[in-house]
Amino acid sequence: MLKTILKFFAVVIFTLIVVFGFIRLFGNEDDWICQNGEWIKHGTPSAGPPNKKCEQLPPDSNSEDLATIKLFFTNTKLDPQVMDCNKTFSTERKILKTENLIKDAVEALLLGPTDEEKENGFITSIPNGVKIQSFEIKDGVAKIDFNETLEFQVGGSCRVAAISSQIRETIKQFSEVNEVIISINGRTEDILQP
Repeated sequence: MLKTILKFFAVVIFTLIVVFGFIRLFGNEDDWICQNGEWIKHGTPSAGPPNKKCEQLPPDSNSEDLATIKLFFTNTKLDPQVMDCNKTFSTERKILKTENLIKDAVEALLLGPTDEEKENGFITSIPNGVKIQSFEIKDGVAKIDFNETLEFQVGGSCRVAAISSQIRETIKQFSEVNEVIISINGRTEDILQP
């Protein structure tokens, strides 16, 4: 009888070890979880948060709640030699419709291409950590101010041209914008210089 009870407990313990091991290996115990638009550490992930926007569409989102926008990047498959630094290529994204759709499009641009877009050759010249400080549209002119990260360690006239082109083309896709003025900490002169 004692041997039967010991065997039973051994089987139960072994089963629990296998189940917890499976959850630990294949679950998201040590991962980053998207909650309320922010990456939240869950457990002890081996890497930093994902380099993409934490964006959860509400479960009841339908096509009327979403807007299709274009983001403009360099593309090494469509232009392998990157001969023209001002040349950008668009990729489509769906985002929630808001009153600040143009600003939201630029926010998505700043996060760079998704993994799928990277596989299709899309790359960005915009450095990580760039933030929009202010944005306004008046009489067809979009004025957008960024933090100093936009020009931090950005060398070379080609990269500077690519950054400017990505931002301008993403904003100018919207019909209410005719001109884009980019500034860094309020400065428009001597910014994004090679």
